[in-house]
Amino acid sequence: MRIRLLKSIGASVVSVLVFFKPTQTIAQNEPSTVSVKAPASATALKTAWGEPDLQGIWTDQSDTPLERSAKYANQKFFTEAQREELDKERSALLRRDKRVERGTELDVAGAYNAVFMSIKRTGARTSLVVDPPNGRIPPLTPQAENIAAAEREFRLALLQATETCKIKSVACSGGKYDPTPSPRRAELPPRYNIIRINRHDGPEDGALPDRCLTGGLPEFGTAYGGSFRRIVQTPGGLSMFYDVGQGQGWQRNIVMNASAHLPANIRQWYGDSRGHWEGGTLVIDVTNFSPKTDFRGSRENLHLVERWTRTGPATLEYAVTIEDPTVWTRPWTVKQEFTKQSEEANRVYYEPRCVEGNHAFGSMLRAARVEELAFAEGRGPHPATKDNATDFVGVEQDPFQ
Repeated sequence: MRIRLLKSIGASVVSVLVFFKPTQTIAQNEPSTVSVKAPASATALKTAWGEPDLQGIWTDQSDTPLERSAKYANQKFFTEAQREELDKERSALLRRDKRVERGTELDVAGAYNAVFMSIKRTGARTSLVVDPPNGRIPPLTPQAENIAAAEREFRLALLQATETCKIKSVACSGGKYDPTPSPRRAELPPRYNIIRINRHDGPEDGALPDRCLTGGLPEFGTAYGGSFRRIVQTPGGLSMFYDVGQGQGWQRNIVMNASAHLPANIRQWYGDSRGHWEGGTLVIDVTNFSPKTDFRGSRENLHLVERWTRTGPATLEYAVTIEDPTVWTRPWTVKQEFTKQSEEANRVYYEPRCVEGNHAFGSMLRAARVEELAFAEGRGPHPATKDNATDFVGVEQDPFQ
């Protein structure tokens, strides 16, 4: 509860509401409205030194689920009627105007309402994943399943004595209630922790965003403030600045001199990006990720091949093939379509904000010490019986599913 209130009150938020009129009905199997092959008008967009011009501020102006829901089977595109229905469902869900049982954590979480959200229209496609053709992320390897199970078991053990498990909340799915605090409370996590666990013994018990550490690549956007990229090119150089979530911005520089990747022992938060041009497409090979970063379970073995293609005066296609043989049984590919934003309206950008890590996170650690002292002196409950890890915002059913 304390974490959520601090986050709700303290976070500086950039919210962008995008409204646009649908231009046509899209049948479920018709081709995408953005062509993979750049039209002549796009190929003519060059920098002063002759490279394809990708410069500008770009964002995805619609919301598309990463994976295709099983209920849509082989349907690649929503019908217009489906999009309209999903727009209504998602708008009502994200606003969280409906009160639930008063006094519950889920009810209080409703205070974090649409003021903090970017409500965009449902996209045309039923998934960002375009390969495999079923729109689903490939199965995990046995090794990755074992790691995920160990991490889940550890998190649930730290929650077992809380009201969250007692009322059988979805946040305790797979766990069970036991009023006795788990003896595992003093253990180290199975591997470097990147999410909230029900303990604040030190900074690394907190999630990466709480510590002002963004998740990094690949980045497909969030409902909290949307997701923007500013691309800047110079002769022989290219830089991308990401503005994501609640001001957790970061920059990546693409090495364009045809040099080899860094040695394997040098690891970086956003990986090592080496780019080259293939016709009108910028191809970026990304390796050397830090084991402290995480994308859906993949860490230091993550390998990305990105393709950025200008498809028109105001459109940019992004496709990324994601590979980690220790996590997934096969590579998979995600595709997004970005729209150019106004340079004038977005000309001012302040330093990325991260109130949680700069100010509130220290208060979270101090509050944990106060709770421990109160319990030791018989003035309060055992800290393990209070859920300080679960963010109840968004635990409602996702209509995309």
